[in-house]
Amino acid sequence: MSDQLKSLGIEIKQGYVKENLIPRPDLVIVGNVIRKSYEEAEALLESDIPYTSLPKAIGEFVIQDRNSVVLTGTHGKTTMTTLMSWIAQSCELNPGFLIGGVPLNFDRSFQIPKGDWWVIEGDEYDTAFFDKVPKFIHYRPKYVVISSIEFDHADIYNDIHEIKSVFRKLVELIPEDGVLVAHGSDENVLEVIQGARCKVVTYGEKECDYTFEDRQSINGRNNFTVVKNQERVADIAVKQFGLHNTLNVLACYALSREMGWSESAILNALASFKGVKRRQEHIGELNGSPLIEDFAHHPTAVELTIEAMREAYPDRRICAVFEPRSNTSRRKIFQREYVQALEGADWSLIKTPFDQSRIARSDRLSVEEIVEEINLHGGKSQSFESTEEIVKTLKESITPRDVVLIMSNGGFDGIYDQLKGKVL
Repeated sequence: MSDQLKSLGIEIKQGYVKENLIPRPDLVIVGNVIRKSYEEAEALLESDIPYTSLPKAIGEFVIQDRNSVVLTGTHGKTTMTTLMSWIAQSCELNPGFLIGGVPLNFDRSFQIPKGDWWVIEGDEYDTAFFDKVPKFIHYRPKYVVISSIEFDHADIYNDIHEIKSVFRKLVELIPEDGVLVAHGSDENVLEVIQGARCKVVTYGEKECDYTFEDRQSINGRNNFTVVKNQERVADIAVKQFGLHNTLNVLACYALSREMGWSESAILNALASFKGVKRRQEHIGELNGSPLIEDFAHHPTAVELTIEAMREAYPDRRICAVFEPRSNTSRRKIFQREYVQALEGADWSLIKTPFDQSRIARSDRLSVEEIVEEINLHGGKSQSFESTEEIVKTLKESITPRDVVLIMSNGGFDGIYDQLKGKVL
């Protein structure tokens, strides 16, 4: 991100010091990462300088009265936001967008709107230290997808009930002339959409307004047929594998169609969609084996991503390398779920979490117990204290009959640079 800002001629100041407020700015936009205890934040609060959060600023200064398309849910937000942005662009709607990842169809993750449409990733994480509502509350949602609702963000939510509560607030904000596309196979989603004022359309594997059939891998693509109300309406082939990506594409197709966008442009966009960096991204080879990078960190995402690799590489051994790095994944909340998720791989290599000192010992994820459980069930799993150990093991063990899937929502201690001599 810093490189992108520099390329745009935007000055970057290092450190959160009070001198950053000199000369006096007209307005300060405070990011989510900023803590109230930072020197710059304390100086701001003591002054009379106006300030706001980034999500609120986006709503007030950018979205305004535009048609706001908001992609939400525990999983799939970045992929769906990127795809909806690409569809809108292909429909020549001159959309603006903001994506929480690096889109491969665009040269940057944002675009200033020149028309009436805005597409944005709707995160349920809180907005700022002075504004604890979810970011998506500020995005003036009119057209919304809710892909899934599971427990996540254990640092700000106590349980699934709190998460469902904020999604109910989102649904309440959608106006009567809006459209809500909801995952009809997710019980939590079905619960929160009750009482919606707008038109509600469901999608899923079965018994929904939009479903799919005949899904299969053909010529390196995920092929399936879209069915609307029991009528076959479109044949689709995309580069992204797995049930979760099939559902992501189905949701975007359904919303685009319900908004009245050009059918031919929608299908052309789907066919030419390249995806997002760090989402099933082929970044090179290791000893003749494909090296795939993915952002998966929630156990559901880990499990589905491994399944997707099984689809994409049916004849190879799946070697899953996983770093539990997020605030939630470093806790034992999903201890059992990670066992189930990683058992889908032929071999899992798991790094012990960094800095669990702020987490009570009784609440910490135990990688050793996960490994023990997988091996007890007849699988193959190993734990590692350092990234260097993982790299050494991979270089010594990987053969051309394997595929290496590396999953982390962080930098994984520079594992890709450490493999540089072996990555093409």
